[in-house]
Amino acid sequence: MVFSNARGHIGDARAWSLDLLTNDASHDEETAVFLSPAQRKALLAKAAPAAADFFRGLELTGARPGELAWARVSDFDGEQIRFTHRKGRPPKLKTRYTVLSNEGAGFFRRLTNGKAADDPLIGNPEGKPWPSASWGDAMRAAIAAHQRLANRPLDSRPASRLNAFRHSRISELLQVHGIDPLTVAVQTGTSLHQIEKTYYKFIPSVMNAKLAAVKD
Repeated sequence: MVFSNARGHIGDARAWSLDLLTNDASHDEETAVFLSPAQRKALLAKAAPAAADFFRGLELTGARPGELAWARVSDFDGEQIRFTHRKGRPPKLKTRYTVLSNEGAGFFRRLTNGKAADDPLIGNPEGKPWPSASWGDAMRAAIAAHQRLANRPLDSRPASRLNAFRHSRISELLQVHGIDPLTVAVQTGTSLHQIEKTYYKFIPSVMNAKLAAVKD
């Protein structure tokens, strides 16, 4: 079913009706979990300050957690961030530049003000790069704090759910902001094939709208 809800999200209702950080147990590991703006805000409010900055950085960039954890202050030029990750077999180093919104650029300018070029772009509570185990712990703590207040059970695989910030960003760039898939793919370091596989099933209206505008 295609719909448009109060937040302006257009697509399959399944993509926007998930409880916070939960998935059907039958879903495979590639299933994308989407968080609404209200859900993300709730998690940010319950996260420790350094973790909240890290989660907010994911929300503003659509980066993979590892990419953001490895980024340095020198990778940010005031308007965009240079991200790197290894991909393929054998793994090769991939580099891309993610252009930020005005809000995103302002966020990273505030974080990097007064820091050295080799400092982490977003450091952990000790100001060091986030190791993968610790960002999973930070996510677990934020989820637990939220779930205690909401009286909901804690998700048992929180580390895998940190990508929900990335999935939500990509989906909203496509659905809410109407950015074309190629630009979204380049900006977030994914592929058109992956966008088709993971996100287009939630937004069939995109193709319908494009076809409706074709004049044969």
